[in-house]
Amino acid sequence: MAHNARPMHIKEIASYFPDKPESTIRGRLYRELKDRCEKVARGVYLFLDGEGSAVVVEGDGRNLSIFDDESIDAIVTDHPWEDIKSNSGTNRNFVSGYEETTFRYNLEDFKEKARILKPGGFLVEILPAENESNFKYLYEIKMMAEKCGLLYFSKVPWKKGVRVWNTGRKSKNTEDIMFFTKGKARSLRPDKQRGGNRKMSGTAYLLPTEFDFQPASPQKRIHQAEKPVELYEAILEAITLPGEIVIDQAAGSGNLGRAAMRRGRIAVLFEILKENVKKIRENLSIQEIPLMC
Repeated sequence: MAHNARPMHIKEIASYFPDKPESTIRGRLYRELKDRCEKVARGVYLFLDGEGSAVVVEGDGRNLSIFDDESIDAIVTDHPWEDIKSNSGTNRNFVSGYEETTFRYNLEDFKEKARILKPGGFLVEILPAENESNFKYLYEIKMMAEKCGLLYFSKVPWKKGVRVWNTGRKSKNTEDIMFFTKGKARSLRPDKQRGGNRKMSGTAYLLPTEFDFQPASPQKRIHQAEKPVELYEAILEAITLPGEIVIDQAAGSGNLGRAAMRRGRIAVLFEILKENVKKIRENLSIQEIPLMC
């Protein structure tokens, strides 16, 4: 495991798998947790390397009931947003089953996000650029977040490199990345005026005017809404510290997990589609270990 990942008591580990007795989890860890291990419970896979780790959970990421109050450092997610007009005929309809998983957030979603985030922690929502069919929904997201104590922090466009889509009313090549905080933002940014190890409220570095990362080509991508690993790395560096826990409620390609493993973070990735879970496991380059417990 990452040298800076925090130790966990067996009871805490077992609490993440309520359908398994503690003795089963203990036995599994003793037998399989050596240099790396994968399957720790039905639909739950653990990936380790020298830098960080990722847990992949086959299930609905909107259900956050397994997490304690104020137990998570950050949430970064690109939910499969429901927009019949914008999605129709675009690359978001290429994979079978994707359209059945699209949804619109409701207030309960943001109550749960706020419940599990630590005070000052960041919520990052990757969202479509504003257009004539989604502008009301994007406003609703901000209002629902605010009602739950998640304060609007900033918005940074993701510029998709040199690729441009000439569809709809205007050419486009961006998505919006919205940053929220649970109450006042935690202190991550070095305080240059006071010096030393002092930190001031905000992200670890001043957010840029845009994130500029080329997406994978249609021939090489593994998910229709795939985001670059480098984009996730930039976000993680801004809102978390090494060894901290970040959740992706709709993992898709699993690239947040790859970024976390590179940057020494611990990612919990939820993915509802079984075929996508298989692709995430392949993306994270781990061979399956048969479940023995």
